[in-house]
Amino acid sequence: MNEKDVPYDVVVVGQGAAAYSAALYAARYQLKTVVVGETFGGETATGGLIENYPGYQGIDGFELMVNMKGQVEQYGVRVIDQKIETIVQDEHCFEAKSDEGSYVGGSVILAVGRERRKLGLAHEDEWTGKGVSFCATCDAPLYRGKVAGIVGGGDAAVKGAVLLGKYANDVYIIYRGGSFTRPEPVNLRALEASPNVHPVFETNVVELKGEDGLSGVGLDRAYNNSNELKLDGLFIEIGADPRVELAQALGLLLNEKNEIVADKEMRTNVHGVFVAGDVTDGSGDLKQTITATAQGAIAATSAYAHVVEHPNVCAAHAVGYRI
Repeated sequence: MNEKDVPYDVVVVGQGAAAYSAALYAARYQLKTVVVGETFGGETATGGLIENYPGYQGIDGFELMVNMKGQVEQYGVRVIDQKIETIVQDEHCFEAKSDEGSYVGGSVILAVGRERRKLGLAHEDEWTGKGVSFCATCDAPLYRGKVAGIVGGGDAAVKGAVLLGKYANDVYIIYRGGSFTRPEPVNLRALEASPNVHPVFETNVVELKGEDGLSGVGLDRAYNNSNELKLDGLFIEIGADPRVELAQALGLLLNEKNEIVADKEMRTNVHGVFVAGDVTDGSGDLKQTITATAQGAIAATSAYAHVVEHPNVCAAHAVGYRI
């Protein structure tokens, strides 16, 4: 591609479901589009088997993201593996900069997702999808008739334990505190009404046990006279932090959860900047592949309207990409 072919109509930052959906719709609107992101596939790619994405009775998350990326590339959209370090605005023009390149566009779609908080234990990344999961909503049905654990004491952990209890024979919700931390009353009542969900308070998971996948966990405090708990799966629900460094550089409005505030058209408070996926408050607390893809499509539609309103605004900024 010749450097003179840029600037772009839209620069999509991220490589997850929201980003690929946004790029697909932008390309179909015939917007000149580039996708730049550090990590292929986002949360979906590491989610293991997915059974709640419409159109598939079951598909591996990595395979689903490969399909999304391929569909985008069929429209001639370039997908670049780089981390955008900052985005600079010059009136209606935006320059997204990485250590290896610079990408100028008349609009930006931020789809950078969240960073899951982790326990920091050996094998945690290696066994993600092999017994270790970060999404009970996604993977609970995989543990039908099995034994599962969930780490955390907030509302997400309590809600996840209740859902797991509908499938697994037994669920152990392991929390370092002496009581749960501000769960919604309805979720706490549901947990208390689940006889197969067992709270394990004042306890930390200190080891992930297994060979080529999880078979149990080590605890720092004995439970039923043992410091080892045999599990088929462990769900880590200790929160996730939106990646907001780029949002802060652009002056985007954040809510009390540090999510980027967006309206129903996925517009932010900065004209020309749109957002999609887990980094935003666009779908409340439901952070799923299907909500991310929907928001990506909406963001691209809004970006299209913006580009039509401000055509060729970056013609004088044809910096292009430098690789």
